[in-house]
Amino acid sequence: MLIFIVRILYFVVCAGALYNFINQPTFDLPYSTAILLFVTLLFVTQSFTVIDVVIKQKRIEVISSIYFGLLVGALLNYLMLQAIEPFRQQLTSIKLTGDEASSALEASSALDVMFIIELLLPLILSYISISFLLQTKDDFRFVIPYVEFSRELKGGRPLVLDSSALIDGRIADVSETLIIESRLIVPSFILKEVQDIADSNDKNRRIRGRRGLDVLDKLQKSANAEVTVYRAAGIERKDLSNDQRLVELATELGGRIITNDFNLNKVASLQGVTAINLNDVANALKPRFVPGDLLRTKITKEGESAGQGIGFLDDGTMVVCEQAAVLIGTEIEVIVTSVLQNSAGRMIFGRQSD
Repeated sequence: MLIFIVRILYFVVCAGALYNFINQPTFDLPYSTAILLFVTLLFVTQSFTVIDVVIKQKRIEVISSIYFGLLVGALLNYLMLQAIEPFRQQLTSIKLTGDEASSALEASSALDVMFIIELLLPLILSYISISFLLQTKDDFRFVIPYVEFSRELKGGRPLVLDSSALIDGRIADVSETLIIESRLIVPSFILKEVQDIADSNDKNRRIRGRRGLDVLDKLQKSANAEVTVYRAAGIERKDLSNDQRLVELATELGGRIITNDFNLNKVASLQGVTAINLNDVANALKPRFVPGDLLRTKITKEGESAGQGIGFLDDGTMVVCEQAAVLIGTEIEVIVTSVLQNSAGRMIFGRQSD
């Protein structure tokens, strides 16, 4: 509503200014010509409003880069004009007082060249300045009215938590290891989502939601974690899914997303936002097994294929052992034949050791 009022005021101010400009005593235009000129200039001014409406996604660093680029270009243009001003004055003097026609002609030609330079110089310098700043805006961030330089520390970027990361709970254990130095951000819309899950009529969902709230409470009370519940009111008002809001917030804050949602991980990557999957982190920390390694596990149930027995390691990794269905309840030694690992987890295939 506020931006709509600003646009209406802009239209009224432009119309009033143009009317007063065209009706100056120095202008003696026919009525039809004055109307045509008024409409044309008003159209030009309002075309910027149309561009503003069409371009919905605006980045402050882009706008700031253009703004500072114009300022730098204008400053460089001013300095260059001051540097060549003595030469222009000297050429003007030669043109006006030259005794020889050839000298006056050469001075006139030089002045024409300088006029072209003075005409093109602000355009070229402004373009170069804006282009340079737009191409290097990721190295330093322009925020009007000051310049904020980006932090070079890899751990300085905030971590935005998804609801799945809170409900999973492992993020609290990871923070206790002191490996996380970045600030943890819990968006207000994610907190609302977890609260809605905790208030669900479904028992399982209610348990999951309450675990998420308990994990957040544990993080806030931890001396090893810096947690902030971020009120993203502007993003919440947009008609977007929570996944899209997370990506937009992470982009706005220059942060990374922590999640267990494989689809969110993919969507974030496609939009240039770094997403950390806790399952990938957990898999990376699990002991490595290669074909030929020996391990011990207890067969607890039958597998999907005939004769297969299923066991589990202490970290939850599933072990599928061939011809071990008859050994349920028995702890056996297994020779690893292959390992299947992805973001959903890891499975070890093997056979009983001789």
